Parts: sequence; structure tokens; C-alpha cells
Amino acid sequence: MATLQKIRSKGPLLVIVIGLALFAFIAGDAWKILEPHQKNDVGEVNGEALSVQDYQKLVDEYTEVIKFSSGVASLSDDQLTQIKDEVWRSYVNNKLIENEAKKLGLTVSKAEIQAMIDEGTNPVLQQTPFKNQQTGQFDKDILKKFLVDYSKMDKTKMPAQYVEYYESMFKFWSFVEKNLTQSRLAEKYQSLISHSLLSNPIEAKAAFEARVNSTDYLVAAIPYTSIPDASITVSDSELKTLYDKKKEQFKQYVESRNIKYIDVQVLPSKTDKDEVEKEVKGYTAQLAKTTGDYSNFMHTVESSVPFVDLFCTKTAYPTDIAARIDSVAIGQLYGPYYNQADNTFNSFKLLEKQTAADSIQFRQIQISAQTPEQTKALADSVYKVIKAGGDFAEVAKKYAPNGNAQSQWITSQAYEKATLDADNVKLFSTLFNLGVNEVANITLPQGSIIMQVLDKKAMKEKYKVAVIKKQINFSKETYNKIYNEFSQFAAANTTIEKMSANAEAKGYKLLERNDLYSAEHVIGGVKGTREAMKWLFSAKAGDVSQMYECGEGDHLMVIGLVSIVKEGYRPLDLVKDQLKAEIIKDKKAEKIIAQIKVRHLTNFEQCRTIPNVVTDSVKHVTFSASAYVSTVRSSEPVLSAYASIAPLNKLSGPVKGNAAVFVFQPYNKEKLKEVYDQKAEEQKIQSMTMQTVSRFVNDLYIKAKVKDSRYLFF
Repeated sequence: MATLQKIRSKGPLLVIVIGLALFAFIAGDAWKILEPHQKNDVGEVNGEALSVQDYQKLVDEYTEVIKFSSGVASLSDDQLTQIKDEVWRSYVNNKLIENEAKKLGLTVSKAEIQAMIDEGTNPVLQQTPFKNQQTGQFDKDILKKFLVDYSKMDKTKMPAQYVEYYESMFKFWSFVEKNLTQSRLAEKYQSLISHSLLSNPIEAKAAFEARVNSTDYLVAAIPYTSIPDASITVSDSELKTLYDKKKEQFKQYVESRNIKYIDVQVLPSKTDKDEVEKEVKGYTAQLAKTTGDYSNFMHTVESSVPFVDLFCTKTAYPTDIAARIDSVAIGQLYGPYYNQADNTFNSFKLLEKQTAADSIQFRQIQISAQTPEQTKALADSVYKVIKAGGDFAEVAKKYAPNGNAQSQWITSQAYEKATLDADNVKLFSTLFNLGVNEVANITLPQGSIIMQVLDKKAMKEKYKVAVIKKQINFSKETYNKIYNEFSQFAAANTTIEKMSANAEAKGYKLLERNDLYSAEHVIGGVKGTREAMKWLFSAKAGDVSQMYECGEGDHLMVIGLVSIVKEGYRPLDLVKDQLKAEIIKDKKAEKIIAQIKVRHLTNFEQCRTIPNVVTDSVKHVTFSASAYVSTVRSSEPVLSAYASIAPLNKLSGPVKGNAAVFVFQPYNKEKLKEVYDQKAEEQKIQSMTMQTVSRFVNDLYIKAKVKDSRYLFF
């Protein structure tokens, strides 16, 4: 890994060697793995446990695949979290399918996978680097050539960077091949399920009629909001009766936590802000006097925007800087100023400006010998041959690692917003300054590069800017003050009751969160709360946690565990509000319907005399789609249900809807001019059925009693 990291840090050279791209890397820390002695399990599917070590291997494998395919050296915390979740989701789904497939005798043979590779149309294959340069499509022959070259590769006679790249490429392909097998098995299982559900002529005819026959309504609606909720009483027995009736809807398959917590974010004080402003003013004064060697000066500034001694487009700079660049003359300063969007003090100096091509086509040959001296001598010799009129492509056949010097395009995006060392700057500067057909011999510590520019296009305004951008962070003194105050509060309020009673008086906001699941990773959207999560899912109801330092070192948190919602049926108390709202709506509907019936309405005009009524016209209502009534802002399936049976020009209702009680009168019925096609209708029904079938994994998940304990480790 150390060697691979070194290669990636020299992004341009590596990519030149492999001929895929010139430069794409982001410096970062390596993935942290668990201690090797850890023996616990992160989860379970169908009684089969997944150990921490095996899960970590899957995560590492997928992480390397993402980094390789993206051309980056590291990933952000959010990206790593997404990877962990995706690995777990894929593992569970694959296990669920494998379990069912085994019962049914479904398998995927090597011959099937080879056939998929030969066909080359699978979307997974399109994401691999084995593509034809002309078509941009997956090319099985390029893959075969790579596999043959890899199998014959003599690692002892190749540079380490070649070996590690080929190893990475092979691991990437192995992952793709495994993914093809798993996805093919899932396709087979889903196809088996979907083909067990068929349509028939009667169903097809009914679906056609439901879609093509439409009705236009005059609608009178009495909204439920016209009756105050306070006027309706709901008894405990009514709640219990409805709960028992709908109990299956309230089944919970994973336990959760209801909590109250205080999250204190540590923010910079006025003193902290003043200190940063003073610092930026000092650096700005020095920048005004600086006339050369900006790299060394900017290194001492430690600006959050690294100085790159290259011409960049506006997009390379933060938006507040980019918006001001054109208002400054070359050699002049702007600032200092405060930018609220990112809480920074800023100033910058426009050093140079030019209009130049931003899209460069080039080709190159990497020269490497046993010693630096031999490398330089060989590079000089090759350079002289080409300068003297030698054919670049023919020379490449002899000296390029892969026997050719394939051309490629690059833009300034390859280096913009990246931290570059002197070698990277040298390489890019040379490339972008070369004229068309010009050749350069670039000497780098790890080898030499013979480079030729073939074409230039896409003229853009480019800038070289020294930017001072300083984040306003809280000081140690500010943190300690807030820490001490909150720790004293936490020590004095060790129960949920005390927290609730005293938080506001001390300037803290008591937050609530119901149904927090362990798979959510964080509490209140705050990073770094894994230890708090571990405590939360091992604590008892009524417990209050210690004070946790979390976030990115800028949050303090105390949690009170109000209750534990166990796996199974949710208690009545937790769904009472939902049930009560439904009962209130039903009682309002009964009351409104009774009031309407005593009026003995015979025509629509009489409906306008109903108290609190609103009227509307709803057109093109069919049985197959819910009608939307704009006056009550609600989708109303009940009107769609009556579309085919309500008599024309006669009053119907009252009926209970989602948002109101309705009385309606159809005034027009028509049929779309569409020819009935039985096969087409059956295919539509089957397509809709397959969408429902795709949810089969949810049923398998429930039956498999999946356990997710990753919060204990990640």
C-alpha cells in the first residue's frame, strides 16, 4: 500500500504510464481497519453470522474498487459511510437470493458469465476500463488481452508501479465478475417469480375499459376542516378497537429508540473572530509587498486555498473569490473581507491573467532505466531522435511501456483544486505551455517523459491568483469555557426530568427524536456519535448518558433514553395520535353525511346551499387513476370508483373521501379513441405486476430475521 500511495501521489506520471488519464488523485488517509483480534459479528442473515473481519474485507474490496474506478487515492467520511451501507445492503440481498435459489436449484454457470462477457451489453461491463477507444463500448478482446498479459506477467522484471497497477486492475475485474454472477442469479429468481403471475383476457379488457372511459363531474365538497377537532370526542375504547383492527399495520421488524438530547455546537467567539481578522490583515500587508516566490510565502500563510503556480479557470477558486477576480487589475490586491457563506476572512492578489487553450491533446513516452543517469541519457537520446524528425509513434513502439503512445485529451480540471508538488507543477506547466507539435523532455525523480502536444482548443480566460482564506475557528479557550459550562449542567441534571426542566433556563435547547434506528449511524445528524450510539442501544429506558465530545471536535452531546420500541407490534401509545386522527375524520364524515341526507337533495344547485360547501368541476376521471379535487387539494379515489357506475346527470352521494364528504353529478361521459389490443394490455398489466414483484426482497428480509449490529463497530 505504501508504494501504491507513493505512485498515486505522482498522479500524472502513473497515468502517463498506464495511458488512461494524465492526473487524478486526492491525498488522504488510508482506510482504518479493525484490530485483528476482534471476534464479534456485525450482523446475521437467516441465522448465518457475518464477522467483523469478513465484513471489513468486503468493505475494503469495494473501497478499492471505488478508488480505482474514480482515480482517487482516498474517500471522504461520507463516502466511506455510503460504502459501508452499500456493502451491507448488497451482502444481505445476495444472501437472501442465494438462500431461495438454493432451495429452487437455481445456479449461474461459468458458461453463462462468459456468454454475458462475449455479448458485452451488460451495464456493469460498460463501467469497466476495457473499452474500445473508437466506439467507447466494452470490448471483450481488450479484456482477454489484459487477462493474458496478467497471467504471463513476470513481477520480478517489471517496475513496482506496473505490478501494483496490474494487481489493482485484476482485483477490479474479479469484483466485476463476482458482481455479474450475483446480479444474474437475482435476475433469474425475479424472472421466475414474475412469470408465475400472468394476465388474462378478462383482466386485460377490464383494465382497458377502466383507462379509456372517463367521466366529468360537478363536485360539492364539505371539508372535514369545517368541523373543529375539539368538537369531536374519542374514547380509549374506540382507540383500542381501531388499534386491534389495524394491528398488523403497526408491526415493527427492528427495534428503535425514542430519545431526548441536548446538542451543543461550539462556535467561535468574537475574540476568535477578531484574532483571525488581525492575522489576515497582517498576511495581506505582506502579500502586497511580495513580488516573487509566491509559493514559499503562501506556504507560510497556510491558506485553505492552496497556491498553485499554474493558470486556472475561475471554477478552480471559491465562489466568493471567483466573483471578485475580474474587478482587480493584475498585481493588485482585494480585501481583506469577511465571507459569511464559509465563515472566513479573505484577501487575494491577481498575479497574472491570460486567454489560453484549456483542452490539450497530447501523447507521451515514459523513459525508465536502471539508474537516474542511465534514464537521463536514454531520454536525451530519444528526445534528439524525435526532434531530428523521428516518428513519435515508431519510437514509442520501442520505448513506451505498452508499446504505443496513444493520444489523449486533458483540461485544467486535472490539476485545479488539487494540492500539487513541484514535479506535478513542472509537468502541467510544460504541457500547457507547449505549442502544437512541439516536443518536450521532462525530467522527474522517478523517470523522464517525452511529451508531444498534438492539438489545442477551447480558449478560456485563466488566472494565477494568490488567495488568503482563513477559516474562523474557535480557540482552545472558547472550547474549554463551553465544555466546562455544559459538563457542569450534565453533572447536575442526571435524569430526563431534570434535563427537560432546566435546559431552557441554562440556554440549551432540548431536542427530541423518536424511532432512531441503529443503522442510521449518527444522532441528530452529528458526525462522530458512534460511542453515543453504542451506549444508546445498550442503555435502559430512563438512563441519561455521559457528555460526549463528537462532531468534528465541535459538538458536545448528552442523551436521555426515553423509551425502547421493541421488535413486534408498536404500542398503542405510540400510534394513538394517528388512530385518533382517523377516528375524528370518520366521525366528522358521519356527522356531515347525516346533515346532508336530511336535506333530501335532488339537483346540484341545491348542493350550493349546504353550509361550508365548496364546489368544483373535475374532468377526465377514470377508474384507473385517482381524481384530484383542487378545491380541497386532495386526491380522491372514491370519485374514481364511481366513474363507471354513477348515472349521468343525476346526483350521487354523499360519500366519504380523504379530505371531505362529496356529493357529485356526472355531466359528461366519453371514451378515448383507442383501439383495444389484448396482447398489449396484458403486457402492460404484466409490467405493472413485475414492479410489485420487485418488492419480494422485503418479504424475504422479514422472514430472514436480519440483525444489523454494525453500530457497535463502525
